[in-house]
Amino acid sequence: ISGAARAQAPGPSPVASKMTIETDAGTIVMALRSDLAPNHVAHVVKTAKAGGYDGTTFHRIIAGGIIQGGDPLTKDPRNAARYGTGGLGLLKAEFSETAFTRGVVAAARRPSSQDSGGSQFFIVLTEQPGLKGQYSIFGEVVSGMDVADAIGRTEVEGDKPKTRVVIRKASAE
Repeated sequence: ISGAARAQAPGPSPVASKMTIETDAGTIVMALRSDLAPNHVAHVVKTAKAGGYDGTTFHRIIAGGIIQGGDPLTKDPRNAARYGTGGLGLLKAEFSETAFTRGVVAAARRPSSQDSGGSQFFIVLTEQPGLKGQYSIFGEVVSGMDVADAIGRTEVEGDKPKTRVVIRKASAE
């Protein structure tokens, strides 16, 4: 192989192309989009494979809008006052022109910093055009949107669910 052919060889394949989340409400399968956010995909795959999502909850629910999970602090109900603050500040933004349509999966972040993504993520239940260019999209639900909708109907106080919706197991392949 000539030097030019070697230089044009494709890079390594993505770490994983799919993540499966088994919840109390059922299973959600996401196609991972390393073409949009390779660092976010690598991080969520690493977190899933290490068991980092197992036992966390969907701690924020905006009825008819989004469901948010992945905060490692949600493993312990005694941390309830700090839910939404864990697992952030690890990744720089990877914004795209992709629309925030139903089923999109994106990284949550601190309100004060675009470069503060991490293990937390949210699933879009209904189109959210105002989020474009503000959050890093790294996946899309390909199966189990009915489960996401069911989680989105959980009774809340403000945006906090009254009952725990646990991610029993997350796996990536």
